Amino acid sequence: MLTIENLQAGYGETPVLFDIGFAIGTGEVVTLLGRNGMGKTTTIRALMGLVRPTGGTLVFDGRALTGLPSYRIAQLGLGLVPEGRQVFPTLTVRENLVATAAARFGERWTLDRVYAFFPRLAERRGHLGSQLSGGEQQMLAIGRALMTNPKLLILDEATEGLAPLIRAEIWACLKRLRGEGQAILLVDKHLDAMTKLADRHVVLEKGHVVWSGSSAALAADPTVRQRWLQV
Repeated sequence: MLTIENLQAGYGETPVLFDIGFAIGTGEVVTLLGRNGMGKTTTIRALMGLVRPTGGTLVFDGRALTGLPSYRIAQLGLGLVPEGRQVFPTLTVRENLVATAAARFGERWTLDRVYAFFPRLAERRGHLGSQLSGGEQQMLAIGRALMTNPKLLILDEATEGLAPLIRAEIWACLKRLRGEGQAILLVDKHLDAMTKLADRHVVLEKGHVVWSGSSAALAADPTVRQRWLQV
């Protein structure tokens, strides 16, 4: 579904990514791992057209993404749940959900289905985005991305700043999505939860891919955590 080869990108004259490469198959869950500042968010921003790559290739469903504006990339089937949630604060829950809704690839996700998936959003459908708790905002950000009916769902810091009970709820929702065959690219700091959910992991270090493999391979090699993931 997604192939990234030798991706290079940065900000101004400051390079951040040097040779990022990995792939995601249909229905796969893949994580980007690494300490803060290693290039995970920049990789996502380059993929979504928010940062212009300076080299390499990005191909999604046979279509080159490099040079396309962000809205065209989204229309091809990539749904982003950004770091910090970024819900529309002055729109209601319902308005947030329908603002970018699309049924390009079959209307799997509708307003009613998102409400059923996140009952808390149904209860607060008339509340403004600014009136929601952090956990509710994250549910709304996920629901908003699902309303685009994406082929690939991308979550940057999926459970950042959330209370343990809300984190568990988000992980349960992602597990359900995986069970339905939703392809997911995931960034988060909670490694144990990700290893239970994901098929494969890609470890970044200073803009390079330094390791990739399955959850079983990651568990069997403690040096990966010690060398590249522990603070």
